[in-house]
Amino acid sequence: MPSSLTQALRLLALAALLGAGAAHADDYANVNQLLRAGKPAEALASAEKYLAADAAKARDPQMRFLKGVAQTDAGQKDEAIATFSKLIEEYPELPEPYNNLAVIYAGQNQLDKARTALEMAVRNNPRYGVAYENLGDIYARLAGEAYGKALQIDANNASVKPKLTLLRELLQPPAKRPHAKP
Repeated sequence: MPSSLTQALRLLALAALLGAGAAHADDYANVNQLLRAGKPAEALASAEKYLAADAAKARDPQMRFLKGVAQTDAGQKDEAIATFSKLIEEYPELPEPYNNLAVIYAGQNQLDKARTALEMAVRNNPRYGVAYENLGDIYARLAGEAYGKALQIDANNASVKPKLTLLRELLQPPAKRPHAKP
């Protein structure tokens, strides 16, 4: 998934998660604002300060989710994976950590792990459109890999070439896609 799409998807997931509660809206808004401003290190510091304040806050799934987003944005992928995995372990009904974990896995080309995480996200929330879109992207990438292997085995397979070409075009960032002429 392109990085701008990835960030947009994370922000949509973030907005959905933040809408679930407002007990500490100022703290959440501050971390969210820092993330939107492209300041993941500051957002992470703010989230960690909040979580360290007391035992009740330490278990706050919303702030822990924001911490995972900040870790992801700061390039701390292993830490983000640990944060989202722990959230999933403690709150398996939440779809957002699965989605964000899948985005990290997809970025690492761990497509089977990404697929599994996204399937859990949509199982937990069948109306979670972002997760379905991400799942479609993963399926397309998996299909591209399968078609590529088919061509390696049989380079003369004429039915695979157009499918692979179409998938490659579909998976290109929008700016690189050929434009249709009117």
